[in-house]
Amino acid sequence: MITTDICIVGAGPVGLFAVFEAGLLKMRCHLIDALPQVGGQLSEIYPHKPIYDIPGFPSVNAQELVDNLMEQIAPFHPTFTLGERVESIERQADQSFVVGTNEGTTIACKVIVIAAGLGSFEPRKPAIERLEEFEHGKGVAYMVKNPELFRDKEIVLAGGGDSALDWTIYLANISKRVTLVHRGETFRGAPDSAEKVFNLAKEGKIDLILKANLKKIDGNGSLKSVFYEDADKKEQTIKADYLIPLFGLSPKLGPIADWGLGIEKAQVSVDTTDYSTNVPGIYAIGDINTYTGKLKLILCGFHEGAIMVQSAFKHVFPDKHLSFKYTTVNGVHEF
Repeated sequence: MITTDICIVGAGPVGLFAVFEAGLLKMRCHLIDALPQVGGQLSEIYPHKPIYDIPGFPSVNAQELVDNLMEQIAPFHPTFTLGERVESIERQADQSFVVGTNEGTTIACKVIVIAAGLGSFEPRKPAIERLEEFEHGKGVAYMVKNPELFRDKEIVLAGGGDSALDWTIYLANISKRVTLVHRGETFRGAPDSAEKVFNLAKEGKIDLILKANLKKIDGNGSLKSVFYEDADKKEQTIKADYLIPLFGLSPKLGPIADWGLGIEKAQVSVDTTDYSTNVPGIYAIGDINTYTGKLKLILCGFHEGAIMVQSAFKHVFPDKHLSFKYTTVNGVHEF
């Protein structure tokens, strides 16, 4: 059995930064994630995507941010269980917990921190025929892990949110041709990104098709064509090497939903005093939690983690006095 002070469920950026904040208070952390690598969505879905709202970084690629966080927490020697899903938690007589995974790994801890992002998730797929036939490298992709795969290819993206806009802008610089299909006339994504997409279309650098819906796809072993219905209800065809439908993710809490926590719309309700749940000793930070005024931003999750560990310290060391000190005064001391 693995023994630690804090068991963090989720090894995305918020979970990783919580290790740093806990380490400053001399608390050891073990992280569990169902993905085979750390980084959460940043590493799994958009490792090459630039992020612009991390303080001190005008722009940082998602994977670079994960790598920097791993370097930052290295002095505190966190341990990891990757590629396994948390299945159970059991309260012990001394009010500590034993956490169990689907592979039989057990972790004894005094505090549990849920930093599971969206929980387990799967892409929302368009309702068109033969979609599954072209998955797994044959022309249909639901995320952009390696942009170089799309270099000099003819790409059709579909969607109206930030991901569709961001990847249209990015791939316009490396793909042979990019077409963005959207069912509306306006976009849900950031206004600045929408403006860039409209400008790219005016400059002839992309094809922008609005008020249109995907209808079907075709090919022989690999994708060749994407069919859509235009604003006049007429079927049109686009030659395509890849179709990337970006309609968001469908979050699923999985076993977390059975832990007796306060759940609201597939998210965990917390007290913003310290981001504790209704179960003493269990906290939730990052996109997995919900409260009035919640913003789903990485930097907000960082803030939540910093506040949370101050309260977690009292669970781990109930007889010790906590004196807050700035890192500029104390520095960062390796375990």
